[in-house]
Amino acid sequence: MINLDPPRLLGSQCQSCGNTTFPPQRFCPACGRGDGLDEVELSTRGTVYSFTVVRQAPPGVAVPYVLAYVDLREQVRVMCQLTGAQPDDYEIGMECDLELTPFGHGPEGAETVGFRFRVQPRVASRRS
Repeated sequence: MINLDPPRLLGSQCQSCGNTTFPPQRFCPACGRGDGLDEVELSTRGTVYSFTVVRQAPPGVAVPYVLAYVDLREQVRVMCQLTGAQPDDYEIGMECDLELTPFGHGPEGAETVGFRFRVQPRVASRRS
């Protein structure tokens, strides 16, 4: 799902109808085709479609944090964590960029890496 150098999200695109999905799929959810799906790299820049500020979490998870749906150029909507601004400063329509972030360790101690989107600083500070 993630290409690390440079960081890119990987999706699939149907050769038949052109539908793009994330994460990659084995069949097209739009037309049902089970073959002819190509792996594609998705955009690294997106736009905040919707978000929520999480203020309660399980023990060991720092709060508050922001979860969002981010729209990419390929007409794919990705659910992810947002960073780069104070929780109350996010707005729908903000532009954001993909970044990788460590978020824990696997069962054998290897670092686990995930993705999130960072809002652009000049946009995040426009309310000041």
